[in-house]
Amino acid sequence: MIGTHSLVLYKREPALVTAKDDKFTIEYRAQGKKETQRVREKDIIPLHPGPLESLDKALAFARKFADQRDTPARLEEAYELLAVDGESLTVPLAEIAELAFGPVSAESAWAYYEAVRLCPLFAEIPDAGGFTLRTRDQAARLREKEAGKEKDEETRRAFIGRLKAGTLDLPGDAQFMQEVEAAALGQAAKSRVMTDAGIPVEPAKAHKLLLDTGVWTRYRNPYPARWGLSSRSNRESLCKPPEEERIVLDHTAFAIDNAWSNDPDDAVFFDGEYLWVHIADPASVVTPDSAIDLAARARGSTLYLPEGAARMLSEESLEDYALGLSPVSRALSFKITLNAQGGVEDCATLKTLVKVQRRTYQEADARRDEPEFAPLFEIARKNSRRRELAGALNIVLPEVHIAARDGEVSIERVAGTAAQDMVREMMLLAGEGAARFAFKNKIPFPYASQDAPELPTDIPDGLAGQFCMVKTMHPRSIGTIPAPHSGLGLAMYSQVTSPLRRYGDLVAHQQLRAFIDRGPLLDTAAVLERISQGDAAAVAATRAERETNLHWTLVYLLEHPDWTGEAVVVELRGYQATVLIPALARQTTLITSRKPNLNDTLTVKAGKINLPELSFTFVEV
Repeated sequence: MIGTHSLVLYKREPALVTAKDDKFTIEYRAQGKKETQRVREKDIIPLHPGPLESLDKALAFARKFADQRDTPARLEEAYELLAVDGESLTVPLAEIAELAFGPVSAESAWAYYEAVRLCPLFAEIPDAGGFTLRTRDQAARLREKEAGKEKDEETRRAFIGRLKAGTLDLPGDAQFMQEVEAAALGQAAKSRVMTDAGIPVEPAKAHKLLLDTGVWTRYRNPYPARWGLSSRSNRESLCKPPEEERIVLDHTAFAIDNAWSNDPDDAVFFDGEYLWVHIADPASVVTPDSAIDLAARARGSTLYLPEGAARMLSEESLEDYALGLSPVSRALSFKITLNAQGGVEDCATLKTLVKVQRRTYQEADARRDEPEFAPLFEIARKNSRRRELAGALNIVLPEVHIAARDGEVSIERVAGTAAQDMVREMMLLAGEGAARFAFKNKIPFPYASQDAPELPTDIPDGLAGQFCMVKTMHPRSIGTIPAPHSGLGLAMYSQVTSPLRRYGDLVAHQQLRAFIDRGPLLDTAAVLERISQGDAAAVAATRAERETNLHWTLVYLLEHPDWTGEAVVVELRGYQATVLIPALARQTTLITSRKPNLNDTLTVKAGKINLPELSFTFVEV
């Protein structure tokens, strides 16, 4: 019978019953603070009927009793007396305690309970307030186990001591740092090691600890994992391309890209009448809601890292679906009729077989006056002019290519080329043509749009002007109703040219192929749902790429402490200047020695670099 002033167990801790009605009001201690709670009878276990004047008296008795050295011997004697009647006997706490320590009072009940519970000779019966007797062998094994735990704790305490002193014994101590690695990778919010060492459990703090102790080197990139992304390509294999009816084209198109690109997914050709833009055709086997479709949707896009690409579709898919890697490539082709202004008059979408040759931007630049290339450059020039008249913004900011291979980091400035601009115009024409084709044929389709920016009237020249325009740009939107894309100067537009590496483009291709094959189309709600899921994953990939690139840039600067470079002033606030560093494609803020003008150049070097925090400063030389 539990009454007022009884001592009870609440969540294996002592509590005092202070009031009783349909429930019990109890007083207990939580982290040393007095707490009260209303509980049901089944939530508590009686220890002593009382009366107990105050819980503090029971706690004080327990602290004093903990100093008794003969407690194990007394419990051994009680066990011997009880074992006469059989080891399976169930014995109330009070009987064991009286045999070992004498009469049980309300003040002593908690202390005696803890002593019996911790004794390996007795096994508590949960929720019953009693104990059974273990066999001698069971008790010995339990003692051995507890001794092992204590040894592990001693080992751990020694490790924490070495950790605090900065004298880890590697590689042996690395086993204890696994939970710190999990925290650094954003895979765990708790770390007993960091807590015991007095370090806040934060990814950057864990990263720093791993660097400081030598468990990680600066070459470990944690950012894809922090964003929940794999640094490996999709392992869902694509089937071989199906045998299906395709139009066989007799021209040879050109896949033009950077020298380091190895996943060509577009090629272009002008036959004198039509502009052909050929795009890789993985949608021939990636059907909506198939296993590979779901895997691609979860990734959203290919993750491009200086260490290598983690592809949205498997590496093996490139041989069968990328353009120009086989003598003949399967493509989804946009056959575009151009108007006098260089825009899209009409567009047909076809399944084709086409021969493709690969060229770098530099190679295409060198051949720009040849008959096969000159028309492409002219079409690009006219389309660029048309878009410019429609309000398009042509923003060109410094770009770099970062590579991290075999413990070495390189950063190379990417020089803009005429061929790069030409290919961009071809891709925009394909996106416009696909949008018009889908709209004309009432295909539920993902259209990209962008609100017009609010440009200032006094945009400066040079990089400062480019920086100013970037700050006015609105984010793009995706919907199933065409709307103007002001940044591109197009009345309607869709991204369709990268189905190997962008999930939204793949969805667009699935819809186009379904229409061509007279198959079932996804409705607008299904299109939007898939696009939004893919976009969410793609946003994570973009952020992981951004943080990864900054990580490797800082590693590069740490490895080249004497590096200096040119910085261009793009924004001013007194002596505080925002600068762009073209050689690193990096923006920062400086306090200058003199008041500069926009587009002035300053020579700078790296100042403080904190790799785990991704923070840095530059100073004027």
